[in-house]
Amino acid sequence: MSFRDESDDQNLRKPFLHTGSWYRMGSRQSSMMGSSQVIRDSSISVLACVLIVALGPIQFGFTCGYSSPTQTAITRDLELTLSEFSLFASLSNVGAMVGAITSGQISEYIGRKGSLMIAAIPNIIGWLAISFARESSFLYMGRLLEGFGVGIISYTVPVYIAEIAPQNLRGALGSVNQLSVTIGIMLAYLLGLFVPWRILAVLGILPCTILITGLFFIPESPRWLAKMGMTEDFEASLQVLRGFDTDISIEVNEIKRSVASSSRRTTIRFSELKQRRYYFPLTVGIGLLILQQLSGINGVVFYSSTIFESAGITSSDVATLGLGALQVIATGVTTWLADKAGRRALLIISSVGMTVSILIVAVSFFVKGFVSDDSSCYSILDIFSVIGVVAMVVTFSLGMGPIPWVIMSEILPINIKGLAGSVATLANWLTVWLITMTANLLLNWSGGGTFAIYTLVSAFTVAFVSIWVPETKGKTLEEIQRSLR
Repeated sequence: MSFRDESDDQNLRKPFLHTGSWYRMGSRQSSMMGSSQVIRDSSISVLACVLIVALGPIQFGFTCGYSSPTQTAITRDLELTLSEFSLFASLSNVGAMVGAITSGQISEYIGRKGSLMIAAIPNIIGWLAISFARESSFLYMGRLLEGFGVGIISYTVPVYIAEIAPQNLRGALGSVNQLSVTIGIMLAYLLGLFVPWRILAVLGILPCTILITGLFFIPESPRWLAKMGMTEDFEASLQVLRGFDTDISIEVNEIKRSVASSSRRTTIRFSELKQRRYYFPLTVGIGLLILQQLSGINGVVFYSSTIFESAGITSSDVATLGLGALQVIATGVTTWLADKAGRRALLIISSVGMTVSILIVAVSFFVKGFVSDDSSCYSILDIFSVIGVVAMVVTFSLGMGPIPWVIMSEILPINIKGLAGSVATLANWLTVWLITMTANLLLNWSGGGTFAIYTLVSAFTVAFVSIWVPETKGKTLEEIQRSLR
């Protein structure tokens, strides 16, 4: 990233920071305290903003991955039973549901940056509570606080990225959200192999601590500023994001028209949700986020260590770390493909791949019931199970992992985005909790039957995407809203 001081060139129009807001030189004068920094290239400006807010999803992933490598040490040091540790691990989902309920309204009232600030603080307090815990109550409180922050982050970050990104980069930059989650999970797995659980909790503080600092150096979402009637700040923010050699008049007018048309009515009656412009994006957004979890990704990952052990892989922790690394790589590929292949195509390819992959695992489990444990066929079936699990995780990461969050942030109308986004995020976290709580019970009932259910859900996802999900590649958010009307 390239910066230059104001004193280097007084003739250039440029943004500079003062108490967290961005201003323009040339079009209006502003006083400055301290040195100013300039981002000369618009793509670098947007990328810098995305990388800063991506610390939130890294925190999200770190929270999700923390319980896996620490289970043995925490249960031993604090003398917890298995059920007590299971409660500790699941409480982040409960906190996330509470955070999801409030996420949309918080981000609408105080902005995307303010919402992320609020999310970061309970995360830091939560990690401190865990790191200094001497009994289970501190663990539970810390996990709930972390979950609350994660619930807000999971909605706010994709929305902020969608609202600042240019249309030709929105898919790629939006996919950075899920990429960061997978990086956070992998970091938790990796560091958990080498450091004690209390130190790992202290390390969990870092992403949100850096995030809070970084939020002072990025602009607020121009679309939120426009909606709140802050016209000058809205245009200044957009100019910073697009570059000072860019004519933003067309985009400014489009956003103003969109905000004006959606602001004629500040409240929506339930009867109006029958209109296509409302029910269609709600159905698509909520449907994708529910199907993302009903595919059983958490159940598959949960059972992966057992499958690895059955296949003769002695170190399940290292195998799980390798699986996390594959997730990062596959999600990274998606960030490159999202604006080339398109969202819809990636979702179809991903859900078809998941269907085939989980079917392989299901068939392997069913067939194993008819062969002896010491036969060569049994060992071959174990290998097929490993292949199926790995392929499922990779194909999930290619589409169904990152793309539903991208589409949700793109298609929800601005006047119901806060409420609808909260509902969609809550639906996602409720499904996460449902799958997490039932995975163990279902797998004890029947491994083959469980994976057969996940196969049917993935097959339904193929049909859902093919029939309902629109292609949003290459369109501005305002063009997407016009097409839904």
